[in-house]
Amino acid sequence: MPNKKRMTAFYCRECGYESSRWVGQCPACHAWNTMVEAPVRESGGTARTIARGGTARAGIGLSEGRTRPVSLSEVDDAQSERWPSGYGELDRVLGGGIVRGAMVLVGGDPGIGKSTLLLQVTRNLASAGHSVLYVSGEESLQQIKLRARRIGDVPESLKFLCETDLDTISEILLSDRPEICVIDSIQTMYNSSVDSAPGSVSQVRETTGVLMRLAKEQGITFFLIGHVTKEGTVAGPRVLEHMVDTVLYFEGDRYASYRIIRGVKNRFGSTNEIGVFEMRGEGLQEVKNPSEFMLSGRPEGASGSVVSCTVDGTRAMLIEVQALVCPTNFGYPKRQATGTDYNRVSLLMAVLEKRLGIPLSSYDAYVNLAGGIRQTEPALDLGISLAVLSSFRNRPIGDRTVAFGEVGLSGEVRMVSMADIRVQEAAKLGFTTCILPASNLKGVKKPEGMELVGVRSLKEAADLTQ
Repeated sequence: MPNKKRMTAFYCRECGYESSRWVGQCPACHAWNTMVEAPVRESGGTARTIARGGTARAGIGLSEGRTRPVSLSEVDDAQSERWPSGYGELDRVLGGGIVRGAMVLVGGDPGIGKSTLLLQVTRNLASAGHSVLYVSGEESLQQIKLRARRIGDVPESLKFLCETDLDTISEILLSDRPEICVIDSIQTMYNSSVDSAPGSVSQVRETTGVLMRLAKEQGITFFLIGHVTKEGTVAGPRVLEHMVDTVLYFEGDRYASYRIIRGVKNRFGSTNEIGVFEMRGEGLQEVKNPSEFMLSGRPEGASGSVVSCTVDGTRAMLIEVQALVCPTNFGYPKRQATGTDYNRVSLLMAVLEKRLGIPLSSYDAYVNLAGGIRQTEPALDLGISLAVLSSFRNRPIGDRTVAFGEVGLSGEVRMVSMADIRVQEAAKLGFTTCILPASNLKGVKKPEGMELVGVRSLKEAADLTQ
Protein backbone atom coordinates (compact mmCIF):
# COMPACT_ATOMS: atom_id res chain seq x y z
CA MET A 1 0.00 0.00 0.00
CA PRO A 2 1.57 3.33 -1.01
CA ASN A 3 2.43 5.80 1.72
CA LYS A 4 0.03 8.66 2.10
CA LYS A 5 1.65 11.88 0.95
CA ARG A 6 2.08 14.39 3.71
CA MET A 7 0.73 17.80 2.67
CA THR A 8 1.76 21.16 4.08
CA ALA A 9 0.27 24.61 3.74
CA PHE A 10 1.17 28.11 4.82
CA TYR A 11 -1.10 30.18 7.06
CA CYS A 12 -1.06 33.86 7.95
CA ARG A 13 -0.78 34.43 11.70
CA GLU A 14 -2.79 37.65 11.45
CA CYS A 15 -5.82 36.77 9.33
CA GLY A 16 -5.62 32.98 8.79
CA TYR A 17 -5.19 33.18 5.00
CA GLU A 18 -4.09 29.82 3.55
CA SER A 19 -1.58 29.44 0.73
CA SER A 20 0.09 26.45 -0.88
CA ARG A 21 3.45 28.28 -0.95
CA TRP A 22 5.29 30.77 1.20
CA VAL A 23 4.98 34.46 0.36
CA GLY A 24 6.61 37.40 2.09
CA GLN A 25 3.43 39.49 2.22
CA CYS A 26 0.00 38.07 2.98
CA PRO A 27 -2.27 38.64 -0.06
CA ALA A 28 -5.32 39.07 2.21
CA CYS A 29 -4.24 41.43 5.04
CA HIS A 30 -0.95 42.65 3.46
CA ALA A 31 1.06 41.94 6.62
CA TRP A 32 4.73 41.11 6.13
CA ASN A 33 6.49 37.93 7.34
CA THR A 34 3.38 36.40 8.92
CA MET A 35 3.18 33.18 6.87
CA VAL A 36 4.00 30.02 8.82
CA GLU A 37 4.11 26.44 7.58
CA ALA A 38 1.85 23.79 9.06
CA PRO A 39 1.13 20.22 7.95
CA VAL A 40 -2.31 19.26 6.70
CA ARG A 41 -3.58 15.74 7.36
CA GLU A 42 -7.02 14.23 7.12
CA SER A 43 -8.25 11.98 9.90
CA GLY A 44 -11.43 10.33 11.07
CA GLY A 45 -11.25 11.44 14.68
CA THR A 46 -14.19 12.77 16.65
CA ALA A 47 -13.13 16.39 16.36
CA ARG A 48 -12.72 16.17 12.58
CA THR A 49 -16.13 14.51 12.27
CA ILE A 50 -17.76 17.28 14.27
CA ALA A 51 -15.98 19.96 12.24
CA ARG A 52 -17.43 18.47 9.04
CA GLY A 53 -20.94 18.43 10.46
CA GLY A 54 -21.21 14.68 11.05
CA THR A 55 -22.12 12.76 14.18
CA ALA A 56 -19.66 12.21 16.96
CA ARG A 57 -21.65 9.52 18.73
CA ALA A 58 -24.36 7.13 17.68
CA GLY A 59 -27.76 8.81 17.75
CA ILE A 60 -26.40 12.36 18.14
CA GLY A 61 -26.50 14.49 15.02
CA LEU A 62 -25.16 18.02 15.25
CA SER A 63 -26.89 19.10 12.05
CA GLU A 64 -30.23 17.49 12.87
CA GLY A 65 -33.12 19.91 12.42
CA ARG A 66 -30.84 22.63 10.99
CA THR A 67 -30.91 21.72 7.31
CA ARG A 68 -33.46 24.25 6.08
CA PRO A 69 -33.62 28.07 6.14
CA VAL A 70 -35.95 29.55 8.76
CA SER A 71 -37.44 32.97 9.42
CA LEU A 72 -36.73 34.88 12.62
CA SER A 73 -40.29 34.27 13.82
CA GLU A 74 -39.50 30.53 13.98
CA VAL A 75 -36.45 31.02 16.19
CA ASP A 76 -36.93 30.13 19.85
CA ASP A 77 -36.44 33.24 22.00
CA ALA A 78 -35.24 31.07 24.88
CA GLN A 79 -31.95 30.66 23.05
CA SER A 80 -31.25 34.39 23.47
CA GLU A 81 -31.70 34.55 27.24
CA ARG A 82 -28.87 35.96 29.36
CA TRP A 83 -27.52 34.49 32.56
CA PRO A 84 -26.04 36.73 35.28
CA SER A 85 -22.43 35.87 36.05
CA GLY A 86 -22.68 37.01 39.67
CA TYR A 87 -20.49 40.02 38.94
CA GLY A 88 -22.15 43.21 37.73
CA GLU A 89 -18.86 44.50 36.33
CA LEU A 90 -18.47 41.47 34.05
CA ASP A 91 -22.13 41.55 33.03
CA ARG A 92 -21.70 45.20 32.02
CA VAL A 93 -18.83 44.31 29.68
CA LEU A 94 -20.71 41.31 28.24
CA GLY A 95 -23.70 43.52 27.43
CA GLY A 96 -26.03 42.45 30.23
CA GLY A 97 -25.03 38.89 31.01
CA ILE A 98 -23.85 35.60 29.49
CA VAL A 99 -25.57 34.62 26.23
CA ARG A 100 -26.39 30.95 25.71
CA GLY A 101 -24.28 29.38 22.96
CA ALA A 102 -21.79 32.26 22.86
CA MET A 103 -18.00 31.93 22.61
CA VAL A 104 -16.08 34.34 24.81
CA LEU A 105 -12.30 34.70 24.44
CA VAL A 106 -10.48 36.08 27.50
CA GLY A 107 -6.89 37.23 27.02
CA GLY A 108 -4.35 38.86 29.30
CA ASP A 109 -0.83 38.77 30.68
CA PRO A 110 0.34 35.76 32.72
CA GLY A 111 -0.74 36.03 36.35
CA ILE A 112 -3.24 38.81 35.70
CA GLY A 113 -6.16 36.72 37.05
CA LYS A 114 -7.90 35.16 34.01
CA SER A 115 -8.22 31.69 35.51
CA THR A 116 -9.15 33.09 38.92
CA LEU A 117 -11.97 35.20 37.48
CA LEU A 118 -13.44 32.35 35.44
CA LEU A 119 -13.19 29.97 38.39
CA GLN A 120 -15.18 32.47 40.46
CA VAL A 121 -17.71 32.99 37.65
CA THR A 122 -18.23 29.24 37.15
CA ARG A 123 -18.69 28.84 40.90
CA ASN A 124 -21.45 31.48 40.82
CA LEU A 125 -23.12 29.88 37.80
CA ALA A 126 -23.00 26.40 39.35
CA SER A 127 -24.47 27.77 42.58
CA ALA A 128 -27.32 29.28 40.51
CA GLY A 129 -28.22 25.82 39.19
CA HIS A 130 -26.35 25.74 35.87
CA SER A 131 -24.34 22.71 34.78
CA VAL A 132 -20.72 23.80 34.34
CA LEU A 133 -17.58 22.01 33.13
CA TYR A 134 -14.12 23.48 33.71
CA VAL A 135 -11.52 21.93 31.37
CA SER A 136 -7.89 22.62 32.30
CA GLY A 137 -4.97 21.77 30.09
CA GLU A 138 -2.40 23.54 32.26
CA GLU A 139 -3.14 22.48 35.85
CA SER A 140 -3.81 19.20 37.59
CA LEU A 141 -6.92 18.63 39.68
CA GLN A 142 -4.83 18.99 42.83
CA GLN A 143 -3.52 22.38 41.70
CA ILE A 144 -7.01 23.59 40.84
CA LYS A 145 -8.26 22.51 44.27
CA LEU A 146 -5.48 24.48 45.97
CA ARG A 147 -6.39 27.58 43.96
CA ALA A 148 -10.11 27.09 44.60
CA ARG A 149 -9.58 27.19 48.38
CA ARG A 150 -8.81 30.90 48.11
CA ILE A 151 -12.18 31.83 46.62
CA GLY A 152 -14.36 29.86 49.04
CA ASP A 153 -16.64 26.85 48.77
CA VAL A 154 -17.11 25.29 45.33
CA PRO A 155 -20.47 23.53 44.70
CA GLU A 156 -20.56 19.87 43.73
CA SER A 157 -22.34 20.72 40.47
CA LEU A 158 -19.15 22.37 39.16
CA LYS A 159 -17.21 19.60 37.43
CA PHE A 160 -13.51 19.68 36.50
CA LEU A 161 -11.61 17.85 33.78
CA CYS A 162 -7.87 17.81 33.13
CA GLU A 163 -7.52 16.95 29.44
CA THR A 164 -5.92 18.33 26.28
CA ASP A 165 -7.24 15.84 23.69
CA LEU A 166 -10.08 17.52 21.81
CA ASP A 167 -11.65 14.20 20.79
CA THR A 168 -12.08 13.18 24.45
CA ILE A 169 -13.36 16.63 25.43
CA SER A 170 -15.88 16.63 22.55
CA GLU A 171 -17.27 13.22 23.53
CA ILE A 172 -17.73 14.33 27.15
CA LEU A 173 -19.44 17.56 26.05
CA LEU A 174 -21.83 15.64 23.80
CA SER A 175 -22.67 13.09 26.48
CA ASP A 176 -22.92 15.37 29.54
CA ARG A 177 -24.33 18.42 27.70
CA PRO A 178 -23.15 21.14 30.15
CA GLU A 179 -24.58 24.64 29.75
CA ILE A 180 -21.21 26.37 30.29
CA CYS A 181 -17.70 25.15 29.53
CA VAL A 182 -14.37 26.83 30.28
CA ILE A 183 -11.30 25.90 28.21
CA ASP A 184 -8.07 26.81 30.04
CA SER A 185 -6.34 27.44 27.72
CA ILE A 186 -7.08 27.18 24.00
CA GLN A 187 -3.34 27.02 23.20
CA THR A 188 -2.97 23.74 25.14
CA MET A 189 -5.74 21.86 23.32
CA TYR A 190 -4.68 19.15 20.87
CA ASN A 191 -6.68 18.07 17.82
CA SER A 192 -5.51 14.65 16.63
CA SER A 193 -6.68 15.39 13.10
CA VAL A 194 -4.07 18.15 12.76
CA ASP A 195 -0.46 17.04 12.53
CA SER A 196 1.19 19.93 14.37
CA ALA A 197 2.11 20.92 17.92
CA PRO A 198 -0.43 22.38 20.39
CA GLY A 199 -0.56 26.16 20.19
CA SER A 200 0.36 26.27 16.49
CA VAL A 201 -1.71 28.22 13.98
CA SER A 202 -3.38 25.07 12.62
CA GLN A 203 -4.18 23.62 16.04
CA VAL A 204 -5.68 26.82 17.44
CA ARG A 205 -7.76 27.46 14.33
CA GLU A 206 -9.11 23.92 13.95
CA THR A 207 -9.76 23.47 17.67
CA THR A 208 -11.68 26.74 17.86
CA GLY A 209 -13.70 25.72 14.81
CA VAL A 210 -14.78 22.45 16.46
CA LEU A 211 -15.73 24.19 19.70
CA MET A 212 -17.60 26.89 17.81
CA ARG A 213 -19.76 24.27 16.11
CA LEU A 214 -20.50 22.64 19.46
CA ALA A 215 -21.46 26.04 20.87
CA LYS A 216 -23.88 26.88 18.07
CA GLU A 217 -25.42 23.44 17.58
CA GLN A 218 -25.61 22.29 21.20
CA GLY A 219 -26.15 25.70 22.85
CA ILE A 220 -23.05 25.38 25.05
CA THR A 221 -21.50 28.65 26.21
CA PHE A 222 -17.70 28.56 25.98
CA PHE A 223 -15.16 30.69 27.78
CA LEU A 224 -11.77 30.32 26.10
CA ILE A 225 -8.67 31.53 27.94
CA GLY A 226 -6.00 32.70 25.51
CA HIS A 227 -2.32 33.39 25.98
CA VAL A 228 -1.00 36.74 24.76
CA THR A 229 2.13 37.72 22.88
CA LYS A 230 4.67 40.30 24.05
CA GLU A 231 2.68 42.91 22.08
CA GLY A 232 -0.36 42.13 24.27
CA THR A 233 -2.54 40.44 21.62
CA VAL A 234 -3.94 36.91 21.82
CA ALA A 235 -1.36 34.38 20.60
CA GLY A 236 -2.19 32.37 17.51
CA PRO A 237 -3.90 33.36 14.27
CA ARG A 238 -5.85 36.62 14.24
CA VAL A 239 -8.74 34.67 12.75
CA LEU A 240 -9.32 33.32 16.28
CA GLU A 241 -10.68 36.71 17.34
CA HIS A 242 -12.91 36.84 14.26
CA MET A 243 -14.41 33.41 14.97
CA VAL A 244 -15.53 34.02 18.55
CA ASP A 245 -18.49 36.19 19.59
CA THR A 246 -16.80 38.23 22.30
CA VAL A 247 -13.18 39.18 22.98
CA LEU A 248 -12.23 40.42 26.45
CA TYR A 249 -8.83 41.65 27.55
CA PHE A 250 -7.62 41.72 31.14
CA GLU A 251 -5.48 44.82 31.70
CA GLY A 252 -3.49 46.21 34.59
CA ASP A 253 -0.18 45.79 36.31
CA ARG A 254 0.07 42.29 37.75
CA TYR A 255 1.91 43.80 40.74
CA ALA A 256 -0.89 46.31 41.42
CA SER A 257 -4.21 45.42 43.01
CA TYR A 258 -6.63 46.68 40.38
CA ARG A 259 -7.64 44.91 37.17
CA ILE A 260 -9.63 46.23 34.21
CA ILE A 261 -11.51 43.90 31.89
CA ARG A 262 -12.21 45.55 28.54
CA GLY A 263 -14.41 44.34 25.69
CA VAL A 264 -12.80 44.83 22.28
CA LYS A 265 -15.41 42.79 20.38
CA ASN A 266 -18.95 41.89 21.35
CA ARG A 267 -21.69 40.67 19.03
CA PHE A 268 -24.24 41.03 21.83
CA GLY A 269 -23.42 44.44 23.27
CA SER A 270 -21.19 47.50 23.28
CA THR A 271 -17.45 47.17 22.65
CA ASN A 272 -16.52 50.20 24.75
CA GLU A 273 -17.48 49.05 28.24
CA ILE A 274 -15.00 48.23 30.98
CA GLY A 275 -15.25 46.43 34.30
CA VAL A 276 -13.00 47.15 37.27
CA PHE A 277 -11.84 44.49 39.73
CA GLU A 278 -9.46 44.42 42.66
CA MET A 279 -7.23 41.44 43.38
CA ARG A 280 -7.43 40.40 47.03
CA GLY A 281 -6.35 37.38 49.01
CA GLU A 282 -9.70 35.68 48.47
CA GLY A 283 -9.71 36.36 44.72
CA LEU A 284 -11.02 39.11 42.47
CA GLN A 285 -13.61 41.50 43.88
CA GLU A 286 -15.52 43.96 41.72
CA VAL A 287 -15.03 47.71 42.25
CA LYS A 288 -18.41 49.39 41.89
CA ASN A 289 -17.02 52.92 42.28
CA PRO A 290 -13.75 52.97 40.30
CA SER A 291 -13.39 56.77 40.50
CA GLU A 292 -13.10 56.68 44.27
CA PHE A 293 -10.73 53.72 44.01
CA MET A 294 -8.44 55.49 41.50
CA LEU A 295 -8.26 58.69 43.58
CA SER A 296 -7.48 56.98 46.89
CA GLY A 297 -4.18 58.18 48.34
CA ARG A 298 -4.15 61.38 46.25
CA PRO A 299 -1.89 64.05 47.81
CA GLU A 300 -3.44 67.34 48.90
CA GLY A 301 -1.93 70.69 48.01
CA ALA A 302 0.71 69.19 45.68
CA SER A 303 1.70 70.92 42.47
CA GLY A 304 1.51 69.00 39.22
CA SER A 305 -1.58 67.03 40.27
CA VAL A 306 -4.90 67.51 38.44
CA VAL A 307 -8.03 65.35 38.41
CA SER A 308 -9.52 64.72 34.97
CA CYS A 309 -12.41 62.58 33.76
CA THR A 310 -12.46 59.93 31.04
CA VAL A 311 -15.36 57.89 29.66
CA ASP A 312 -15.28 54.24 28.60
CA GLY A 313 -18.55 53.19 27.02
CA THR A 314 -21.17 54.66 29.33
CA ARG A 315 -18.95 54.79 32.42
CA ALA A 316 -17.23 57.96 33.58
CA MET A 317 -14.09 57.56 35.66
CA LEU A 318 -12.04 60.20 37.45
CA ILE A 319 -8.27 59.89 37.09
CA GLU A 320 -5.43 61.76 38.75
CA VAL A 321 -3.01 63.18 36.18
CA GLN A 322 0.46 63.82 37.60
CA ALA A 323 3.24 65.85 35.99
CA LEU A 324 6.79 66.67 37.02
CA VAL A 325 8.70 69.44 35.23
CA CYS A 326 12.33 70.18 36.12
CA PRO A 327 15.32 71.83 34.37
CA THR A 328 17.25 69.52 32.08
CA ASN A 329 20.96 68.83 32.58
CA PHE A 330 21.49 68.09 28.90
CA GLY A 331 20.85 69.90 25.65
CA TYR A 332 18.00 67.58 24.73
CA PRO A 333 15.09 67.59 27.23
CA LYS A 334 13.66 64.27 28.30
CA ARG A 335 9.97 63.45 27.83
CA GLN A 336 8.26 60.45 29.42
CA ALA A 337 4.61 59.44 29.53
CA THR A 338 3.21 56.56 31.59
CA GLY A 339 -0.38 55.47 31.03
CA THR A 340 -1.07 57.81 28.11
CA ASP A 341 0.18 58.46 24.58
CA TYR A 342 3.75 59.80 24.50
CA ASN A 343 3.20 61.62 21.20
CA ARG A 344 0.09 63.33 22.55
CA VAL A 345 2.02 64.60 25.57
CA SER A 346 4.77 65.97 23.32
CA LEU A 347 2.14 67.72 21.20
CA LEU A 348 0.50 69.34 24.24
CA MET A 349 3.85 70.58 25.53
CA ALA A 350 4.56 72.16 22.14
CA VAL A 351 1.19 73.92 22.32
CA LEU A 352 1.99 75.20 25.82
CA GLU A 353 5.32 76.57 24.64
CA LYS A 354 3.96 78.19 21.47
CA ARG A 355 0.63 79.59 22.72
CA LEU A 356 1.52 80.43 26.34
CA GLY A 357 5.23 81.21 25.91
CA ILE A 358 6.41 78.68 28.50
CA PRO A 359 10.05 77.62 27.80
CA LEU A 360 9.51 73.88 28.15
CA SER A 361 12.25 73.14 25.61
CA SER A 362 14.82 73.48 28.40
CA TYR A 363 12.91 71.34 30.91
CA ASP A 364 12.47 67.61 31.42
CA ALA A 365 8.85 66.56 31.70
CA TYR A 366 7.28 63.39 33.13
CA VAL A 367 3.54 62.65 32.91
CA ASN A 368 1.83 59.80 34.74
CA LEU A 369 -1.73 58.59 35.17
CA ALA A 370 -1.87 57.50 38.81
CA GLY A 371 -2.91 53.95 39.62
CA GLY A 372 -1.28 52.40 36.57
CA ILE A 373 -4.33 52.92 34.38
CA ARG A 374 -3.92 53.41 30.62
CA GLN A 375 -6.04 55.96 28.77
CA THR A 376 -5.57 57.86 25.51
CA GLU A 377 -8.87 59.74 25.28
CA PRO A 378 -8.47 63.35 23.97
CA ALA A 379 -10.64 64.62 26.85
CA LEU A 380 -7.56 64.20 29.09
CA ASP A 381 -5.72 66.93 27.13
CA LEU A 382 -6.80 69.79 29.38
CA GLY A 383 -5.95 67.87 32.55
CA ILE A 384 -2.48 66.96 31.23
CA SER A 385 -1.80 70.54 30.14
CA LEU A 386 -2.84 72.01 33.50
CA ALA A 387 -0.79 69.41 35.38
CA VAL A 388 2.34 70.33 33.38
CA LEU A 389 1.61 74.02 33.91
CA SER A 390 1.06 73.52 37.66
CA SER A 391 4.37 71.70 38.04
CA PHE A 392 6.23 74.32 35.99
CA ARG A 393 4.84 77.15 38.15
CA ASN A 394 5.10 75.02 41.32
CA ARG A 395 1.59 76.13 42.22
CA PRO A 396 -1.05 73.56 43.16
CA ILE A 397 -4.49 73.54 41.58
CA GLY A 398 -7.48 73.24 43.92
CA ASP A 399 -7.99 69.81 45.42
CA ARG A 400 -11.72 69.98 44.62
CA THR A 401 -11.20 70.96 40.96
CA VAL A 402 -11.67 68.68 37.99
CA ALA A 403 -10.79 69.55 34.37
CA PHE A 404 -11.45 67.88 31.02
CA GLY A 405 -11.44 68.93 27.38
CA GLU A 406 -9.62 68.36 24.09
CA VAL A 407 -6.86 70.83 23.22
CA GLY A 408 -6.18 71.74 19.59
CA LEU A 409 -2.96 72.94 17.99
CA SER A 410 -4.16 76.55 18.11
CA GLY A 411 -4.59 76.27 21.87
CA GLU A 412 -8.38 76.07 21.66
CA VAL A 413 -10.35 73.85 24.04
CA ARG A 414 -12.76 71.76 22.00
CA MET A 415 -16.02 70.04 22.86
CA VAL A 416 -15.97 66.46 24.20
CA SER A 417 -18.74 63.87 24.26
CA MET A 418 -20.84 62.90 27.28
CA ALA A 419 -19.86 66.00 29.27
CA ASP A 420 -22.93 65.75 31.52
CA ILE A 421 -21.97 62.24 32.67
CA ARG A 422 -18.46 63.48 33.51
CA VAL A 423 -19.78 66.42 35.53
CA GLN A 424 -22.25 64.28 37.48
CA GLU A 425 -19.48 61.78 38.33
CA ALA A 426 -17.29 64.60 39.66
CA ALA A 427 -20.14 66.03 41.71
CA LYS A 428 -20.88 62.62 43.21
CA LEU A 429 -17.34 62.51 44.65
CA GLY A 430 -17.54 66.00 46.15
CA PHE A 431 -15.71 68.16 43.59
CA THR A 432 -16.88 71.77 43.67
CA THR A 433 -15.30 73.26 40.51
CA CYS A 434 -15.29 71.83 36.98
CA ILE A 435 -13.27 73.39 34.17
CA LEU A 436 -14.71 72.23 30.85
CA PRO A 437 -15.03 73.42 27.23
CA ALA A 438 -17.34 76.44 26.89
CA SER A 439 -19.11 74.69 24.01
CA ASN A 440 -20.23 71.94 26.42
CA LEU A 441 -21.95 74.27 28.91
CA LYS A 442 -25.33 74.25 27.14
CA GLY A 443 -25.76 70.51 27.35
CA VAL A 444 -24.70 70.09 31.00
CA LYS A 445 -27.07 70.14 33.94
CA LYS A 446 -25.39 72.01 36.77
CA PRO A 447 -25.20 69.90 39.95
CA GLU A 448 -26.01 71.53 43.26
CA GLY A 449 -22.91 72.92 44.96
CA MET A 450 -20.69 72.77 41.86
CA GLU A 451 -19.35 75.67 39.81
CA LEU A 452 -19.05 75.09 36.08
CA VAL A 453 -16.33 77.17 34.38
CA GLY A 454 -16.32 77.09 30.58
CA VAL A 455 -13.07 77.94 28.78
CA ARG A 456 -12.50 78.52 25.07
CA SER A 457 -8.71 78.37 25.06
CA LEU A 458 -5.83 76.93 27.00
CA LYS A 459 -4.81 80.47 27.97
CA GLU A 460 -8.17 81.05 29.70
CA ALA A 461 -7.72 77.82 31.67
CA ALA A 462 -4.16 78.81 32.59
CA ASP A 463 -5.33 82.22 33.85
CA LEU A 464 -7.97 80.57 36.05
CA THR A 465 -5.38 78.42 37.83
CA GLN A 466 -2.80 81.14 38.57
